[in-house]
Amino acid sequence: MFNKGQLAGLMKQAQAMQDNLKKAQDELAHIEVEGQSGSGLVKVLMTCKHEVRRVTIDPSLLADDKDMLEDLVAAAFNAAVRQAEELSQQKMGKLTAGLPAGMKLPF
Repeated sequence: MFNKGQLAGLMKQAQAMQDNLKKAQDELAHIEVEGQSGSGLVKVLMTCKHEVRRVTIDPSLLADDKDMLEDLVAAAFNAAVRQAEELSQQKMGKLTAGLPAGMKLPF
């Protein structure tokens, strides 16, 4: 199986990976993405940790149908969430490449 030296090396690698994952998660909290709908009439700015920073609604929509505006806001939020998830998966995927499928982190 493993001798003490191999086990210590493995534990050191696991700790380094865990530190790198934490650092990447901290970075994601500062990366912003923007979701849009209605050809940019509604915009949602959020971090990759799903913290909404700003919602922008074009003034021309304020006189329109309330239901349509609500749908556009929901669509912009969903677009921002998709972008945040995509970016997060790309960033975290680089760090977890090569791990056995189904392995949960942190250890």
